[in-house]
Amino acid sequence: MGKILEIEELSFRYPEATRKAVDSFTLDIGESQIVVLAGPSGCGKSTLLRTINGLIPHMYTGDYSGDVRVAGSSVRTTSMRDLAQTVGFLFQNPENQIFMFTVERDVAFGLENLGVPRPEMRKRVDEAIGLLGIENLSQRAPHELSDGQKQRVALAGVLAMRPKLIILDEPTSLLDPKTAMELVDLVARLRKELGTTFVVVEHRLDLLVRVADRIVVMNAGAKVLDGTPRDVLFGEDADGYGVSVPAVTRVQKMLAKDGLAPDDRLLGAAELASVLEGKGA
Repeated sequence: MGKILEIEELSFRYPEATRKAVDSFTLDIGESQIVVLAGPSGCGKSTLLRTINGLIPHMYTGDYSGDVRVAGSSVRTTSMRDLAQTVGFLFQNPENQIFMFTVERDVAFGLENLGVPRPEMRKRVDEAIGLLGIENLSQRAPHELSDGQKQRVALAGVLAMRPKLIILDEPTSLLDPKTAMELVDLVARLRKELGTTFVVVEHRLDLLVRVADRIVVMNAGAKVLDGTPRDVLFGEDADGYGVSVPAVTRVQKMLAKDGLAPDDRLLGAAELASVLEGKGA
């Protein structure tokens, strides 16, 4: 499996800031992985995302050292136009990126900006709308949609660009639990069907741990934890770095101190329900 994202000794400090927002950060992410980026507010997550999609250094300036490579190309020397075709970004609030008169026009917006020929644009828009299952919304006005529908429309616009890497910035924060779970299931399906890599900033880890390959935890601009969800969440340090450990996992960790935890380490309510169902509970 090849590497889609390579971050090497990255450091960045904003002008007038007294400390680095990202400090000596190194990370490799392989193709078709789902990686959760976690950590307390102000730990540097947003800055790291900006270095991946090229906003830093192309739009935000400061003291920059190290390198970020996406699909083998350095972000520092790749234009924003070219990066947009490799790195997709889904904002926390989908209303920040859907603003056309119809859903179909919104999905096509990025392709129009790139001057993609009409036949190719039609093909990509139809493909993205089909993947997201929003064909019935194509002629609707985005402002008429629910938050979950808006999230799908925004993601369809990202998918139409056919990026190899998609960044999701707290994508479930505005969604109810059922819709949030549907979005997580959709991410898992897109990874399987398209081979897309996802980097997800999310506090509701109980939804993501069942599909994520890795959790990377940041603190004070540095990478402090990196491993499988089980290794990170059942480790001793996760709580100390402000990671929202799922309740089922937290209870197991407490019981483990008395030697009462089962052999398999459960990561959330979905795994617990599956185990109980298997035991006929």
